[in-house]
Amino acid sequence: MASNFRASTSPTLQLSQTTALLDLLNLNSPTDLATSAPSVGKAQGGLDIPDAVPPVWKILVLDQSTKDVLATVLRVQDLRDVGVTLHVQLHSNRPPMSDVPAVYFVTPTLANIRRIAEDLEKNIYERYHLSFVEPLPRALLEELAATVARDGTVDLVDQVLDQYLSFLTPSPSLFSLLPPPEVTSTPPALPSSPPPPQHSTYTLLNSPATTEQQIEEELERIANGLFSVIATIGQVPYIRSPRSNAAEMIAKKLDTKIRDAILTTARSTTGTGLFAQDSSGLNALQRPVLLILDRNIDLVPMISHGWTYQALVHDCLDMKLNRVVVTTPQKRSYDLDSKDFFWAKNAVNPFPQVAEDIDAELNRYKQDAADITRSTGVSDIGDVTQMDLSSNAAHLKAAITQLPELTARKATLDTHMNIATALLEQIKKRGLDELFSVEEASTKQTTQTILETLRHPKPEVSPTTADKLRLVISFYLSVPDNAISKEDIAELEKELKAAGANIAAFEYVRRTREISRMTAPGSVGTATPVTQPPGGELFRGFSALGNRLTDRLKEGGLENLISGVKNFLPTNKLLTVTRLTEALMDSASASTQSLQETDDYIFLDPRAPRTGNYGPGGGAGQQQQKARRMAFADGIVFVVGGAGYVEYGNLEEWARRTGKRVTYGGSEILDPGGFLDILERLGQQK
Repeated sequence: MASNFRASTSPTLQLSQTTALLDLLNLNSPTDLATSAPSVGKAQGGLDIPDAVPPVWKILVLDQSTKDVLATVLRVQDLRDVGVTLHVQLHSNRPPMSDVPAVYFVTPTLANIRRIAEDLEKNIYERYHLSFVEPLPRALLEELAATVARDGTVDLVDQVLDQYLSFLTPSPSLFSLLPPPEVTSTPPALPSSPPPPQHSTYTLLNSPATTEQQIEEELERIANGLFSVIATIGQVPYIRSPRSNAAEMIAKKLDTKIRDAILTTARSTTGTGLFAQDSSGLNALQRPVLLILDRNIDLVPMISHGWTYQALVHDCLDMKLNRVVVTTPQKRSYDLDSKDFFWAKNAVNPFPQVAEDIDAELNRYKQDAADITRSTGVSDIGDVTQMDLSSNAAHLKAAITQLPELTARKATLDTHMNIATALLEQIKKRGLDELFSVEEASTKQTTQTILETLRHPKPEVSPTTADKLRLVISFYLSVPDNAISKEDIAELEKELKAAGANIAAFEYVRRTREISRMTAPGSVGTATPVTQPPGGELFRGFSALGNRLTDRLKEGGLENLISGVKNFLPTNKLLTVTRLTEALMDSASASTQSLQETDDYIFLDPRAPRTGNYGPGGGAGQQQQKARRMAFADGIVFVVGGAGYVEYGNLEEWARRTGKRVTYGGSEILDPGGFLDILERLGQQK
């Protein structure tokens, strides 16, 4: 039986971060976004920022990391609304504006500190408000203090503030940590050399070439980033994690950091500080639970083919920081975020359902536009602004009031029509429908069916070598141990090599599984059965979308595509991370095996007196173990080594079904191709 505990009405992580950023830009005058829900029209153009005193006009100085933080939640119009007339890069050449104050929002690095001191010496701006994306280390604070004291520029500095914003929130319930700042002293690479690989936590923690110091620095960085997330949420969570891996070490570091912050706040004479609003301690059942997991607990979602809208966009198109680039029929970029009403509604939905909703929204737009043209007597909605002002003033006023919202809605629908078209072309070209359907039933497949899929795809379908490699790895990890013979593995490798694939990633996964004996995620069922809606309902929208794409797809192509996936809609199975989350948040509905796994997880309560007990077995036996099974309305799930949209979509679907609220994140958000590259590099290391 499902728990009766339901998600709280507290702000989402994204909204909390947005509020903190607006406070920063308002020179730390509080901004309350939680009580001012944006209207539909406003949601297309920016945030519904409450009117207050006129803003102070200012310059905003950023570095690349903080620019990324702002780009995920604020648009240019939002910056203008809070008085930012210009935003510039810290290390660029900037003309002096000695009569304008400046807000610096940068990463605390030595290079940035020295550049700020240089700006102060040159007296570029009138006043300086310095905010750092994460706490400024004491050594750098002393460096800044000594420099401004030497130059006599102390009076120009109004504020020096630590922020806890070193994470990205591309969606209300999705986040990733900021990567470490780039070392500017590194010489530029030669034009002919390949770009250096991006920072990868998974590589660092799993590479034999990584030193103990590098691992320690990475774990500390992740703990600091997670602390920023918790500080922004403002609630002290219970912390759970498996034992004997990086997740446990991060959990203990985080526990110490939260305890220190609570103690500092308690000793504060002003009554302010981190978790001050939670100083009395929330009711135990109102506090969230934080589950920290290691990526190796389940690799399948990171390389499998998804079927939700956001998973397909992330897999098939170039997507970074909510900006999606579509190259056909011409190269265009689109911003997809929570301010986009269609994306907010459909991101986690299966793609056929998205096609249906595009059709429904287009029909609704046409009806609204027809109502306006009929009431005003014009033939086209674009002619409303050209009407004679003396005729029918009341209808004209209503039409002009509705016009901006209708225009914004039409632009949003055009965006998603173009994206859906690009996705359909990729689905058809690569046979993603067949790959998805095979992977959905991985536990029922045999080596021969996988080989048949690799050797004989459907006519006019050409899966990429990466697609084939992902299929094989997904199959290998989804079946029980020793279910595939050495001869079968050799046959799969031979087929992959014949297709031109680099099998280093497959070799690495096999080595990892042999060492750790990872549990096959597909072998564990869900204890939360859900009735699957009829397939016809989900696929009805494909026909409507196809009618609008006849000039882009060959006749009959869409119908063939539909017939290939009708019987392979996403099943309501819980992936490993979702299954473990259910066991911790809603134990009454979880499977016995899931409960047995999570009962052994360490249990940390930063508000409780410090003891040596890190788990349910420490002294009170079975009675204490039962006490650990609590129902939670809010949860935070963090994966050390990378998060992915397939896993996120599965977790979101479970949360929506059960009425829970889960915020999901990772050390970084990786697309399947990027994670496959990481596995390949690890496989090439000896």
